[in-house]
Amino acid sequence: MGRYTMRTTVALCAAGLLATGVGTASAAPAASHGNTRSAAHAEQRVDGQPVLVDCLWKPRQRPGAFILACGDGNSVLSSLQWSQWNERSATARGFNLVNDCKPYCAAGRFHEYPVIVRLESPAPWKKQPEVRRFTRLSLEFTAARPEGYPRVQTYPLWD
Repeated sequence: MGRYTMRTTVALCAAGLLATGVGTASAAPAASHGNTRSAAHAEQRVDGQPVLVDCLWKPRQRPGAFILACGDGNSVLSSLQWSQWNERSATARGFNLVNDCKPYCAAGRFHEYPVIVRLESPAPWKKQPEVRRFTRLSLEFTAARPEGYPRVQTYPLWD
């Protein structure tokens, strides 16, 4: 009996460590297009311009990538090239990598869709009220799009 209890405990601890350590960032596929600026090296400075708050609650300006689905990493923006970033809005071109979850998400395949990303509606960030963060993100699919998605998809951003 003791042998099975120890084995179960070790297995549960290992699963917990994997779930915490791996998280959503590694669940995201590698971008197939070269980023000139990776998400890890995205500017974190805040100079009065609004920021984009990522899944790890880090303020970012002009990130090269951004996870839309923090819970499972099944939707990621990659190869973001920012043409505008000011006190009211930001605009970039890039790709939305979306898992088709067929037959289920762990066995699914990521598909890449070209998009225009728009950030809007800056407001004070609850975590740091002196910092303004964008509260809305819109994706405009410029060619093909995931099944069931409208041409323009809008997301509220977390606070």
